[in-house]
Amino acid sequence: MRFLHTADWQIGMKATALGSAGARVREERLAAGRRVVEAAKDFRVDFILIAGDLFEHNAVDRVLVQKVADILGSFGSPVLVIPGNHDPLTRGSVWEHPAWKGFGNVRVLGEERPIEVPGGTVYPCPVLERHSGRNPTAWIPAERTGAVRIGLAHGTVEGVRQDEPDYPVPRDAAERTGLDYLALGHWHSTTIYAFSGGAPRLAYSGTPEPTRFGERESGQVLIVEIPGPEAAPAITTVRTGGLEWIALAAELGEPGDLTRLRERLEGMGNSGVALIEVVLSGLLMAHERAELDRMEEILGSRFLWGRLDASRLRPSPEDDSWVEDLPPGIIRDAATRLRNSQNVSPLVAARALMELYAMAREVSP
Repeated sequence: MRFLHTADWQIGMKATALGSAGARVREERLAAGRRVVEAAKDFRVDFILIAGDLFEHNAVDRVLVQKVADILGSFGSPVLVIPGNHDPLTRGSVWEHPAWKGFGNVRVLGEERPIEVPGGTVYPCPVLERHSGRNPTAWIPAERTGAVRIGLAHGTVEGVRQDEPDYPVPRDAAERTGLDYLALGHWHSTTIYAFSGGAPRLAYSGTPEPTRFGERESGQVLIVEIPGPEAAPAITTVRTGGLEWIALAAELGEPGDLTRLRERLEGMGNSGVALIEVVLSGLLMAHERAELDRMEEILGSRFLWGRLDASRLRPSPEDDSWVEDLPPGIIRDAATRLRNSQNVSPLVAARALMELYAMAREVSP
């Protein structure tokens, strides 16, 4: 048995915080879906499993629903989909769209009952509400049938940090139910869990196209091959993501740190597929203030999207030029009072001093 495991396409994601780049991000999600199908064809898999959150929510444009159905229908072989917590099977959901009846190979699994597939059985765990503290795999019978047994669920493996239980999946869910493999969705970073004997029987495929900064190993699908019942699955990671989400964080402590970071950005060249977020903290020397402007120019011109967050920077207390370089008069007096004040928090004073410095540079001849 060979199949493709994917989840969390999040079609309909707005990405409004990215401004004009948001349209490209939305388009790329559909393009990633096409790359998923191409990967399935290239690896000659028997079927595709989609472990929930195909859509960002149930109110997405119905044209998008048709587009996704068209993409999945183009595979030809079986595609099995379960609803996730973003697109639960509720009244008025995306799963009521007539597009799903237009392709004989695409099945939306809305019931907890076994489904026969080439070489074995799939046990779907559809999501019927946005949040739940119920283990979605609890219904799967613990038995051996002489065929390969695959679970398909959407939830959080116990031990993953979260604010409150959200469809908790026991770490030993595959073993306790006798599954050869449990295909999971919900978390966007590819994660493969190995158990007794080193066999990887539980995994998150991750999203096929990154959705935000900080995702680890996202933009991928998993090709899973299982020789037979109780055999160890062989898992191959396949890249499907088109855009790169790069987060750079730097703590400035010495003169030259900011210059080196700017040079690093310049060394990346021009990239129309990269979104870059730079977060700075630590101490800033007054003469390096221009480097911040230069970095913003690079981010705005060379990449699909870029943002510089310097809100955590504060003027270096050893650099007297923060005040001395200001023009005599009200601005320098205000800066001096800020620096010497005992009634203003250091963070507020630091931000205000940097704003004064920026204002003075803007109005200077």
